[in-house]
Amino acid sequence: MNREQWKSQAGFLLSAIGSAIGLGNIWRFSYMAYDNGGGAFLIPYVAALLSAGIPLLILEIGIGHERIGSAPLAYAKIGKKWEWLGWWAVTFVMFGIVLYYTVVIAWCLNFFFLSFNLGWGDNPDTFFFKEFLAVSNGPFEIGRIRISILAALVVIWGLNWIILFRGVQKGLELANKIFMPLLFVLTAVLVFWSLSLEGAMEGIKAYLTPDFSKIAHPKVWIDAYSQIFFTLSLGFGIMIAYASYLPERADISKNAILTGVINSGYSLFAGLAVFSVLGFMATCQGKPVSEVVSQSIGLAFVAYPKAVSLMAGGNFFGAIFFLCLVVAGLSSSISIIEAFSSAMVDKFNVSRRRFITTVSVLGLLGSIIFTTQAGLLWLDIVDHFLTHYGLVLVGILECVLIGWCFRLKSLRKHINTISSIKLGAWWDGLVKYFVPAVLGIMFFGDLYHEVTHPYGGYSWASVILIGCGWVVLTLIAAFLIAARRWKTDCHKAGGRTC
Repeated sequence: MNREQWKSQAGFLLSAIGSAIGLGNIWRFSYMAYDNGGGAFLIPYVAALLSAGIPLLILEIGIGHERIGSAPLAYAKIGKKWEWLGWWAVTFVMFGIVLYYTVVIAWCLNFFFLSFNLGWGDNPDTFFFKEFLAVSNGPFEIGRIRISILAALVVIWGLNWIILFRGVQKGLELANKIFMPLLFVLTAVLVFWSLSLEGAMEGIKAYLTPDFSKIAHPKVWIDAYSQIFFTLSLGFGIMIAYASYLPERADISKNAILTGVINSGYSLFAGLAVFSVLGFMATCQGKPVSEVVSQSIGLAFVAYPKAVSLMAGGNFFGAIFFLCLVVAGLSSSISIIEAFSSAMVDKFNVSRRRFITTVSVLGLLGSIIFTTQAGLLWLDIVDHFLTHYGLVLVGILECVLIGWCFRLKSLRKHINTISSIKLGAWWDGLVKYFVPAVLGIMFFGDLYHEVTHPYGGYSWASVILIGCGWVVLTLIAAFLIAARRWKTDCHKAGGRTC
């Protein structure tokens, strides 16, 4: 079975960057920086990038390239008993994260069209939560499917299917060669437009003025490491699959460093647009920035629409903003689906095109629960448990597997042989000791808070059945798939045929 390859290393780099840059780069990073010391937050953030983000990126790209396979195949080649870990990673991102992630992209697509006539009206808060989502009183009050969201969701899954159906070169690579330059241009337009608004500098001051007292707090450092880990798609199995499509000669360390730096640079740059607009809104309303700033979903779908309604030409500004979110979201969602599809093709030798069609239909059906009136509540619970427990556990076990059960020095030698930037023994130490320790602190810290107080004030029934249940079901599925017999010889192959 011949394995597809990227047409160029630039195609791989743009695809890796596309996977890393997602919705969180635009609406999560800037608020996190603001809340954790402004410009001072860059100290722990850069430290996290250099000591955990880039080393893990190098690890995942290196193992995908050296073992020549998706995450389950790469781990199976290291040790058959570890195959389940690869399946767990690609299963809970495919039948968990991407199910609700595509629904959020569908919200963005809806708001893209609403922008042209400022369809959210005079009160975006009421419109978003009461009219658009019509949020129910609890997770078990499912309510009706929101038809406008479902319609946009069908479009998003259709775009995912079209791109992935065309394969690696004509689908993934071509799409990211279009998406990434488009995203960078649209973001630049937003930044320079927003900087020209009255009060923009007040927002920038709030965003970047350093408060060095905050970086003495352990929470700020934990937030920095968690942001780096999540934003670079680490533990998703994506970078392993993408690296398996690289040719024999590939500059692994350089590509990893560029991916990490460009992703983080984009987050910082996009934050200028976010806080310039918040500064403008604060000035218009005669309030301090602290009273208009909000985080995550509230920032994108409430605060931004409020600001857009206040500015001249705001409908076009809003359209560009939500188009940015759609493009950033799509570039990430296709990478998640590809990681799972690549694994299934590797193990069961299924027709790629037929499987992409099947998994896209299943993905659409699985996403429907998040289009209901309880969708936001389910999204909140599932996202918390999969990212704070599933992903972090995969990251820890990945370091244990490759750092302690595999010849890490031989992997470093493989990477150094074909890379322009050489790794030293320090990299081994980071992988074996430092990164697992940081992830362990994050994991047990969350677990402690979870035991003392149920997440988000939800009932224990909601937390256990929806949150814990989703994590456990995907873990069981991973073991069941790993137990199935290989229908290819890829797990035995040493060449670049699988």
